[in-house]
Amino acid sequence: MKQSNIKLTGTLLIVALLSFTSCKKWIEYNPHDDFKITEQDYLKSEADYRAMAVGVYSPIQWLNQIVPIGDIASDNAVSGGESATDILSLQQIDDFTHYPINSTLADLWQVAYEGINRANYMHQYKSKNIAGETVDFAGKEAMYGEIYFLRAYYYFSLVKLFGDVPLFVDRRLTINDSKTLQRSPKATVYAQIENDLTTAISVLPTTQVDKGRITKYAAQALLGKVYLYQAGTNTAKYAQAAAMLENVITANKFSLVSDFGSIFLPSGENGTESVFEIQYSNGQGTYDWGHTTRGQGNMLVQMCGVRGLTGTNGMPYNSGWSFDMPTANLANAFAAGDKRKDETVFNVEAYKTANPSFGISYLVAPYKNTGLYNKKYLPRVGETSGQVELNYSNNYRTIRYADVLLMAAEANNKAGNDTKAQGYLNQVRRRAFGNTLNDITSTGSTLYDAILNERRLEFAMEGERFFDLVRTGKA
Repeated sequence: MKQSNIKLTGTLLIVALLSFTSCKKWIEYNPHDDFKITEQDYLKSEADYRAMAVGVYSPIQWLNQIVPIGDIASDNAVSGGESATDILSLQQIDDFTHYPINSTLADLWQVAYEGINRANYMHQYKSKNIAGETVDFAGKEAMYGEIYFLRAYYYFSLVKLFGDVPLFVDRRLTINDSKTLQRSPKATVYAQIENDLTTAISVLPTTQVDKGRITKYAAQALLGKVYLYQAGTNTAKYAQAAAMLENVITANKFSLVSDFGSIFLPSGENGTESVFEIQYSNGQGTYDWGHTTRGQGNMLVQMCGVRGLTGTNGMPYNSGWSFDMPTANLANAFAAGDKRKDETVFNVEAYKTANPSFGISYLVAPYKNTGLYNKKYLPRVGETSGQVELNYSNNYRTIRYADVLLMAAEANNKAGNDTKAQGYLNQVRRRAFGNTLNDITSTGSTLYDAILNERRLEFAMEGERFFDLVRTGKA
């Protein structure tokens, strides 16, 4: 009897297992039963596609630390701060002290690849969504032009900082991919950037309703810049850059504003000189100490401020952390009469003396003090909210029309058209001096050096200097 019971129990167990296997095979689990959202729920409509396209823009705001790096790594600025360990990563960049990990560079690497992964996800499901459905709508190709521009911008940021970098474009990267992906030669990365920008140019509109969205002109300007970064001694690349930038100039959509300093005021955002600006806002409560590099405010502004600055009677500036301090070398590079100097280099002691009614007091910057501050991104009263230090709304003027003119001047000089190069250069100088008395009439290599020097003065403290020195072999 006992043996029969054992056999019967074993038979029942087999039947039960077979029944379980059968149920598992034929009954499908629906994640929605557990209130879970999966990829199958994405990209079902035009609204889904457009919302996710906005998400591809978001990481571009988080790249603002490229700006101080571009000056601190050069002769334009020192790191500043409270001590030798205050934002240690910037101190290391300033001192050219290299370790396996630099937290600022690591963050920029992660941010850029976050943007690339988001762009790739959109590219992966451009024709059909995850469920294999086609979602077509008016303006879809133009929207994808924005996505391809952004992917190009993220890769351009990476190749400027690191040279050879991992390149992937077909789909979103997985954890398994990351274990095997190798760096690609920067020439290959540049070829992909060119391809993305060329595609973007072919479908983007010349104007956008929403400020900050990519236009055809922004893509042409960036492609011209990409050609310049690769040029070196390659005359053909200079000719390509000159031709591409000419599209932006002859469109007659942009102009130099008369008051240089007004460019960096709230009223100057997205103005007639703006070819592409990264937008920031001060209305997001999520930008707090837990999200210092992942919010919608521009942290660079707080970093540039005068330490411990206070005042009364309408004094317009807020205090900051005394980073990214201009050098005397930069201040002395401006010629007499150049209006850009006072709008670029802020001498706090001179300002205090000139404005006694404000009752200004401040703390001397404790580390690497120069007494000079980045006026273009100086924190101003009324431009922040919430967690004051982290919510400044100042846009980053990524590509100004002056940049287009000076890049075109450089490209034309190298391509053998000095007359056109002089014309574009002198447009910028006439705005700087308010007259034609300081026009440049030199040619050849002397003109080339004058153009590069003009780039230093025009874009001082905007993050261009170090990368210009590297790409031209003058670092």
